Amino acid sequence: MLKAVILDFDGTLADTLPLCIKAFRMAIEPHLSRTLSDEEIIATFGPSEEGTIKVLIPDRFDEGLAAYHEHYVAFHSEVPTLFEGVEELLAFLKQRNVRLALVTGKALKSALISLDFYQIRDCFEQIGHGDLTKGHKAKNIQRILNEWNLTPDEVVYVGDAPSDITACREAGVPIVSAAWAATAEPDLLRSMEPDALLFSVSDLRHWLEAKLAN
Repeated sequence: MLKAVILDFDGTLADTLPLCIKAFRMAIEPHLSRTLSDEEIIATFGPSEEGTIKVLIPDRFDEGLAAYHEHYVAFHSEVPTLFEGVEELLAFLKQRNVRLALVTGKALKSALISLDFYQIRDCFEQIGHGDLTKGHKAKNIQRILNEWNLTPDEVVYVGDAPSDITACREAGVPIVSAAWAATAEPDLLRSMEPDALLFSVSDLRHWLEAKLAN
């Protein structure tokens, strides 16, 4: 029986990936004297935003990171709400006594900025985050399973990125690919054969309701 749901953040709970990219551009371009394409920024993803800044402006890391956080906070006003249905989904899972965790590639500081902005930090018992060097989603998922004494078939991870599928295969847990953000790549996700590929938060709720009924 499903006992826990682990969620990604950007592109899964809120449409925040574009504001992340915009904040990177505003923080990094002044030190490069050139423009950065979205693809160039996204190519550095894997580590947290600290890793992106370290790759692109290693000599101005501290200044760039401070600017990133400043812009990241400011740009949240452009994405004032979570995806439709997310708040209701979190409340439903809490009502059903399903444990909730967040495992994101974001660093802890930016993850907390977003959780506090959308007022959902208290929804999550655990937060797993990335760091400067590489992504740690698989290790964070495994850590949560160990701490909660759960087996892989008692949990599901929900995330929008192809790398989420890879991390879940490494961790041995089922993966629901979220394809409701404009930045999602449903054809690529489908080709990687997730356990489910869903196109709305409403679809996710129905999928979880069926699992909880078993």
